[in-house]
Amino acid sequence: MRGETQLRRGSAIRKTMFAGGAALWCLAAATPGMAQTAPAADAEVDDQTVENDAIVVTGVRATIETSNAVKREENAIVDALSSTEIGDLPALSIGEAIQTITGATSHQEKGGATEISLRGLGSFLSATTFNGREASNGSGDRAVNFNQFPSELVNDIKIHKSQQANLVEGGVSGTIELGTLRPLDYGKRSIQVEAKANYNPYQDKITGEGAWGWRGTISYVDQFKLGSLGDFGIALGFQRNEVNNPEETYAASSTWVACNPTINAAGNCTEVTRAQGNAGTPFVLVPNSITFRQITEQDKRDAFMGSVQWQPNDRIDVNLDLQYSNRDYREDRHDLNLSETRYQLRNIVYDDQHRLISMSGLTSIEANGTVLDRNEEYLGGGGNISWKASDRLTLSSDVSYSQTKRNTLQRSTRLRTDPFDIDNVRTPLNNQRISYTYDASGGYAAVIALDPRFDVNNWALYSDDARLRRDLEYKQDKIFAARLDASYEVDGGFLKRFDIGGRYSHRRYENINDLVEITQDVRTVDRDVNRACRRAFPQTGYLEDAPAQSIAQWATFDTLCQFEGYLGTLDPGANEDLRAVDNADVTEKVWAGYAMASYQSSIGNLPIRGNFGVRAVQTDVRSIGLRSGLDVISNSDGSVRLVENGDFDTQVLTNSYFRVLPSVNANFELTSTLIARVAGYRGMSRPAPSDLAAGRTVALDDGTAFSSISDAIREIVADGSPGLKPIMSWNGDISLEWYPNRDTIVAGTFFYKRFGGGFVPVRIDEQFAIDGQDVTVPVTQRQNSNEQSRVLGFDVTLSNRFSWLPKPLDGFGAKVSYSYADVGFKNYDIRLGDVFDPDTGTIAPGVIPPAGLSGSSKHVASAQLYYQNGPVMLSGIYTYRSSYYQDFVGGNTQLRFVRPSDLVNLRASYNLNRNVSLRFEALNVFNNPKVTDMPVYGSSRQYHYYGAKYFIGARVRL
Repeated sequence: MRGETQLRRGSAIRKTMFAGGAALWCLAAATPGMAQTAPAADAEVDDQTVENDAIVVTGVRATIETSNAVKREENAIVDALSSTEIGDLPALSIGEAIQTITGATSHQEKGGATEISLRGLGSFLSATTFNGREASNGSGDRAVNFNQFPSELVNDIKIHKSQQANLVEGGVSGTIELGTLRPLDYGKRSIQVEAKANYNPYQDKITGEGAWGWRGTISYVDQFKLGSLGDFGIALGFQRNEVNNPEETYAASSTWVACNPTINAAGNCTEVTRAQGNAGTPFVLVPNSITFRQITEQDKRDAFMGSVQWQPNDRIDVNLDLQYSNRDYREDRHDLNLSETRYQLRNIVYDDQHRLISMSGLTSIEANGTVLDRNEEYLGGGGNISWKASDRLTLSSDVSYSQTKRNTLQRSTRLRTDPFDIDNVRTPLNNQRISYTYDASGGYAAVIALDPRFDVNNWALYSDDARLRRDLEYKQDKIFAARLDASYEVDGGFLKRFDIGGRYSHRRYENINDLVEITQDVRTVDRDVNRACRRAFPQTGYLEDAPAQSIAQWATFDTLCQFEGYLGTLDPGANEDLRAVDNADVTEKVWAGYAMASYQSSIGNLPIRGNFGVRAVQTDVRSIGLRSGLDVISNSDGSVRLVENGDFDTQVLTNSYFRVLPSVNANFELTSTLIARVAGYRGMSRPAPSDLAAGRTVALDDGTAFSSISDAIREIVADGSPGLKPIMSWNGDISLEWYPNRDTIVAGTFFYKRFGGGFVPVRIDEQFAIDGQDVTVPVTQRQNSNEQSRVLGFDVTLSNRFSWLPKPLDGFGAKVSYSYADVGFKNYDIRLGDVFDPDTGTIAPGVIPPAGLSGSSKHVASAQLYYQNGPVMLSGIYTYRSSYYQDFVGGNTQLRFVRPSDLVNLRASYNLNRNVSLRFEALNVFNNPKVTDMPVYGSSRQYHYYGAKYFIGARVRL
């Protein structure tokens, strides 16, 4: 099949690139001239320019050289991506830039890099700072949305893989530090304008839409002499980004059930409990529903970064900076939904891992539409003052604020099949439910075939159970922080400097959910709206790059037209009362203090430098949740659902913990080019703010129809657990780095981490008022377990410019990195995995195996091959990560696995002169899909196709 061919092609690409890289390195090792010195000033050098009689390296070579220099000078184990020039980071987004750093990899959403995992570990185990400060997030976790920050306006990225006491706490796997330039340190005037046109072939398939977008960036840096007032610098950058991100996807529901395949149930399949499964009852894992989805998207982002630096004299340094980003995007979704894929199942085939291979059944078919509008606004910044009080004492203070607001409005419609069509004429099948077959024997893409008598493209067959939903979600994350630091230099002796400091931060995360649901069952109104709002399928070639499906298009409707037709308005508005049991209100206060000593000395003739210190952290959490009485509502199809009746009680839950984080870093200068590093430290990663929510979810939002009140009650789950503690780890790192010249690095690091605990589902009885009666309901949530986990791994970096080759081949260079992590960590499925009973202290064993650490890939690799000669620069970047478990935000759902991913990005530029260059970039050139499984690996759940993206433009520097 075509999709499987793509996956095999990706594997072949990976093997070819690594084989080629190995061959190049063998050649380099055998070449005696590899460790040459820098060329003389009067030499003919193609990738350098001369400024003020000094040779300045440019382009991708300069970025690699600068990154190597930063890594070499650090006291801790650090990898960096640093550029001396604005806009020279090798990527279109910060996320894509970071994943070229050794051991860093990204989670892909909408065809772009989002959350970053370090050393194969999950993103929630890393911390991210922007100019040394925490940054807020609109997703509810602690990972930064790197799509909010243009790579053209960020100059410095560091990944601290070992910790030191003066870093903001919160990185078991490492700390990602983003930095913008300081204008006085930059030291020269720069005016830069860059414009790029974006072409997306998948957008070209959308009817009535253009395939082109654009991206424009302008920046200005300057310095001024103010006489007696000292020196003043300013740096300003602005970017407008208008692109499109169409998407084609097939997805099963986010809830899977263990069904008994030996019982031919008249309705939904017979569920198998944990106890029954462990007693030998056979079961197969079946999704509640299956959806084909076509998405058209428009995406616009405005971003601004500015900073000013003032040095009134040589003792005072004042820095102010501001970052702002405003992103608007709209998704127009059209879904064909098989909403009852557990109904009257027959001919079930499954394997020894209980993964569904094939089956047949009956299901209602739905034509659903959704218009999603999202606005995400980020505002951050702060001020920093450094005062050199004496020749030895420096005092500094920093105050910062970071705020993200995300407002998401979804307007959705549903139309179902019925024995009668929209004109009240009996359909050929004379049944609401349509027979179908499911076949996943071919690999990751299940093939769905509907009864051929059902015309999936006939609008008139979607005639019943009209439902309109207005779903509003508002998230706000705010961080205020202040810190005070003192540094004292020491002359002579082993110790060179003492640093002490304190920090306070206040974080508040809020999540407000509001749902308005309206049902319509007047046949004449249904008929009129159905006819008025019919639209042709909005694209050509749907899923043509995926394995062959019998469904290539279906009847679609204009969603907003349906709202106007049914309600007389495009937006019915929110409920008067926005209180809801699934709202979140979490406040986190942190006090921290540290002391750190830096040292430099020698052991015999062996120079040694580094630091040691301790950081103490006190954290207080306050989480507010609501509890509500529930009413039972009967649906027109005979099922029931639960709704809140507005009788709310407030629950205030608190949590507090104190942690001490010691650290030591030692660096040994074995030779002038060889450095050995040793680090030991204790790390801490806090739960995501959304994981600390005290809310409850009382029904699944995936089309599930409950046949009884008891079924509905079983679906009440906790949105979070305010009592969660941070994950703590003891860590050890040993690194060896060789720098034979400024273009070359050979480095390897072994690391070990010991975790104190994981997460386990816990079943706790809670009281709910249902239809006026007090009912005890078992609610499942997560809590810390007493299990011990460990990580053992290593990473390797190889980088070299092949100057030892004859001209013009000496313009080639390469960088290859690989990270391996063997992780012993367990995450349990909340429905089908182990569950702990706190009253009895016993564990009810699950029927499916646990997953590992969220975001943890055993293998992570990247390779960059570049050619730079005169005005020409060519670069290919390849990234790979093996399969991993990816938690949903909030964590309280079933296990989701992401299959291995291969991505190839290309970059090229041509300098017309020293001021003007033409530039080209291509992302995901082989159109590799993202494929996920649930709730066990290999059980196909979803695949996304995004297509490649191309950018072409020009940059002008003055």
